[in-house]
Amino acid sequence: MSIVPLADAGPECGGKAHGLAVMLRAGLPVPDGFVVTDPAVDPRQVADRLRGRAFAVRSSGRAEDSAAASFAGQLDTVLGARGLDDVLAAIRRCAASAGTGRARAYRERLGLGTEAAVPVIVQELIEADHAGVLFTRDPRDGTPAVVINASWGLGESVVSGAVVPDEIVVAGTVRVTAGAKQTRLDLGADGLVRSGVPAADRARVCVPPEEVPRLVALGRRCEEVAGHAQDVEWAVRDGRIWLLQSRPITAVATSAAGADGGARPLVTGVPSSPGRACGPVRLVRGVDEFARVRPGDVLVCRTTDPAWTPLFRLAAAVVTETGGVLSHAAIVAREYGIPAVAGAGAAMTSLTDGVSVIVDGTAGTVTGGSA
Repeated sequence: MSIVPLADAGPECGGKAHGLAVMLRAGLPVPDGFVVTDPAVDPRQVADRLRGRAFAVRSSGRAEDSAAASFAGQLDTVLGARGLDDVLAAIRRCAASAGTGRARAYRERLGLGTEAAVPVIVQELIEADHAGVLFTRDPRDGTPAVVINASWGLGESVVSGAVVPDEIVVAGTVRVTAGAKQTRLDLGADGLVRSGVPAADRARVCVPPEEVPRLVALGRRCEEVAGHAQDVEWAVRDGRIWLLQSRPITAVATSAAGADGGARPLVTGVPSSPGRACGPVRLVRGVDEFARVRPGDVLVCRTTDPAWTPLFRLAAAVVTETGGVLSHAAIVAREYGIPAVAGAGAAMTSLTDGVSVIVDGTAGTVTGGSA
């Protein structure tokens, strides 16, 4: 059968779909949908199941969202698909994304097998007022804190690293750090629209205080159902929290040790993947400059998207001007075992191409010098 109701999805429907099905059957607030296991599905079967204004179409590879590999950003997602033709095109694109160069390189790096095509999930898109990601363990030191990253609009802004998100850490006490949320992504009349956030809201924390314990409870419930620490995507619409993803956390540091109080940092940001590495700065402004990156370079850029992942195989460390500890880039850096600092807002202007620096992904600093 090429279409499976999401609530019935088993392991053959891929990691993401199976994980959501388990949560849905446990009574958690997952948007209902269905899984397409064959991209050559009969269009009439899809048409019969499309209910809603717009849809989120997401890959669900069989090795994806596993304890060994998150595939964070490596396979395609299409948000805001409308109507049968759009949804069918999105299904074909997501299924075929298993064959992209970045997906093949990621599998090779982690020693995984190949997939010619992957199952695909279709769900009604939650048009979020604010959204984000939470981890039920702090990936920087492994402590059982709930770490929440959040921004206005759809959660894509957080997972893609397009903004510096708000960060809320709950470990007995609650520590809140406001991010620089300059843009937001929403569903508009003609598709997705990225717009500027009003100045007054950029530094205002988007998660109200009374919502924090509800998000913590959602994360803890997901962890209880799954039996291990979880990486959870969530969205809030009109005060209702929705669960969009729940998968194992793939890479967590065992301690926060290793940072030292050496030279004054050239730039600081969000500690995103632990460890220290030294190398020459390589400022990269876009894909046309990828060829400049050599093994051992420190990749410094405004932000990354999945197309940048092959550079992580070369770089000694990664520094981005936007993003946070729960973004795709930070997750992949931890899986690859390289230090990363996100949200280092002045990195592209404060660091000089070719000059050696030390990146401390545990402390969130970049200092001058060599090791």
